Amino acid sequence: MTEQVFGGPRRAERPVMQAMWRGFLGRCPHCGKGRLFRAFLKPVDACEVCGEEMKHHRADDLPAYLVVMIVGHVVVGAFLGAEMMFKLSTWQHLAIWGPLTLVMALALLQPVKGAVVGLQWALYMHGFGGNDDFIETHPEL
Repeated sequence: MTEQVFGGPRRAERPVMQAMWRGFLGRCPHCGKGRLFRAFLKPVDACEVCGEEMKHHRADDLPAYLVVMIVGHVVVGAFLGAEMMFKLSTWQHLAIWGPLTLVMALALLQPVKGAVVGLQWALYMHGFGGNDDFIETHPEL
């Protein structure tokens, strides 16, 4: 199936969920075989298996915001549940929720960034469609 791009040729539709899942697993969103990251949060310039370029992604701060939302909801919900069920001191709460929050945030940051890169690839965003981003320098004109 193909999609029409305004002012451009039709291009093949890319499966969004599959690309995001592959990115979440740290794999190339195109082939699913090559590595997506060369370091903790540094994507490779190009997939070593299929050659798909990854250097023009622009995940920016979105993965961090998503991780904060996910971890915040889980930790606050668990904290409130524990507070209702058990009588814990402040130090016990700090010993439980502080490390849990840190571990969850670090564990989710790379997979969420991979999913965002996969989403951008599937939607032909930020150079993944073969076109450079158009940056308007004077929007008021």
